[in-house]
Amino acid sequence: MHLKRLAALAVMSALAACGVRGTETNPDGTLSFSVAVTEPDITTVPILAAVDVVRQAGHKVEVVELAEPELAIGGLAEGAYAISAEATSPALSAIEQEAPIRIIADAIGNQWAIYGKSRVTCDDLNGRPFGIFSRGAVATAMTEEWVRTQCTADRRPEYLTIGGSDVRAQALVAGEIDATALELADVVALERSGGSAFAQVVDFGKTLPDLRPQTVYANTAFLAEHREVAQLFVSALVREHAKINADPRHLVSLVSKYLPEEETGDVAEIAERSVKAGLFDAGGLTERNMQVTIDFFVRAGVIEPGMKAKDATDLSFIKAAA
Repeated sequence: MHLKRLAALAVMSALAACGVRGTETNPDGTLSFSVAVTEPDITTVPILAAVDVVRQAGHKVEVVELAEPELAIGGLAEGAYAISAEATSPALSAIEQEAPIRIIADAIGNQWAIYGKSRVTCDDLNGRPFGIFSRGAVATAMTEEWVRTQCTADRRPEYLTIGGSDVRAQALVAGEIDATALELADVVALERSGGSAFAQVVDFGKTLPDLRPQTVYANTAFLAEHREVAQLFVSALVREHAKINADPRHLVSLVSKYLPEEETGDVAEIAERSVKAGLFDAGGLTERNMQVTIDFFVRAGVIEPGMKAKDATDLSFIKAAA
């Protein structure tokens, strides 16, 4: 994903070799550091709640909102940010280039599914307009693998770059495209607006259950030098996910607290369906499903073959949180 832009990360990693530039130890022994989030949404609020737990312990944590995960990756590589969470693929690309980053927990499971104007087959979409965010997006990679394995040879849709999941859902409703891959929140909105006019074509959460599209990652120097604080954050995130799974209304309350502008009548339904699908499980990251994720991005052409899960992850924090 955006490999040219990430090529500079090898140079950034050299700059970060000595400590964490963006982290300071205060006179009372507490830390001041930054956590980067990309366009916060309903999947981000458990992370913001975990940050608050770290603040309650006396640490000063600034949350920086960014427009693209690549910006967070660059900041992590330089040491400007201690922790971030978003798309897994740019993190793997950076790690491949020896950036000082490790994946430490899951952010949300595979919530993507293809929806169309009817319950069509892959071959039915041959030459038909199919909305994508970009050629490098993870949903596009999942779609292309589905096309490779399910379509008759040489049959494929016509990919149209449109924008975010919500914009593509609107394009589907308007009849501008025949199908697209959507996140759960936009599926709920689509069903509310379109009723039975639209159908699920394939659920990637079922066909690619071990794929981890969004994960939590951190600067390795921060993990080494401030392990107790990193553990505090990961343990808090694991607990927040457990609270959501015990009662989906907890997710609704987190949205109300941290993203009140995002609060809509759909949030309760999204929360219920997220829990039913098992999407929130920060501690569910394993060497096996991370290797499945790595292998997927190798097939997608994002990274070269050879990376092992142990090269990209530090699972000790979720093990300690169990």
